[in-house]
Amino acid sequence: MPDLPGTGPMPAIVENRATLPNHLIYRPASLPKGGGKLGVLLWGNSGCSADAASARLHLLEIASHGYVAIAPGTALTGPDAPAALRGIMPDHALRPVATMPADILKGLDWILAENARPGSDFYGKIDPRRVAVSGHSCGGVQALDAASDPRVHAVIIHNSGIFPDGTPFIPGLTTPKQALERLHTPVLYIMGGPGDIAYDNGMDDFRRISRVPVAMVNIQLGHRGSMDEPYGGRVAQVALDWLDWQLDGNAAAGRTFTGPMCRLCVDPAWAVQRKGF
Repeated sequence: MPDLPGTGPMPAIVENRATLPNHLIYRPASLPKGGGKLGVLLWGNSGCSADAASARLHLLEIASHGYVAIAPGTALTGPDAPAALRGIMPDHALRPVATMPADILKGLDWILAENARPGSDFYGKIDPRRVAVSGHSCGGVQALDAASDPRVHAVIIHNSGIFPDGTPFIPGLTTPKQALERLHTPVLYIMGGPGDIAYDNGMDDFRRISRVPVAMVNIQLGHRGSMDEPYGGRVAQVALDWLDWQLDGNAAAGRTFTGPMCRLCVDPAWAVQRKGF
């Protein structure tokens, strides 16, 4: 499937920059003028791989709604991948991690520096209070690790959770359950139901988290969710509502998650659990 510009008001593109090697940047093709500012979404890749295009349709959709999304690595899948790799999604399950939480946070260091650098096309166009971290599968575990950074103000975890016994299934993945104790902002888990290989891990995280509000929403789509659907599918729209609520205070978006008649609560496709709100 080709890259898509997203359904938001700011059609999105993906690019790399020489000043941020080994990362892909998903952003609106036309940056805001007249004082408008963009939010930031930091991303952890599936399998903790170096495939920064593993969630490209999802990240392009997020970017089209006024965000700069940054993922570590290069394009190993999708139309921008080398011809020998194009269309191949490697099985990352037993491969050692190729990225680390520090690589996710490098993207934040870079975009905030660009926001402050005269002459940068991002100069003055980033809102440092609107920063979220997210990730899928192994990358979701790394996002939980990076979420302790005080610059992060929202967290979304896709099809993921920290291994309960502390023994990582993926070599090099060392984030312990204690990372949950360092969370300082509300967290959304989006899982794929009992058929999701990460279901037990994510549900265990949900039971353990007590320091911050947490929502657990499940849809029977399995481990990849709707990541590979055009515009990121239903999951991308739920993620956008969380970002709009948590980072912008949008009460209408918050009603996707809050109250006995929340939008996901009354949608039979979703199962919703919440603590702290």
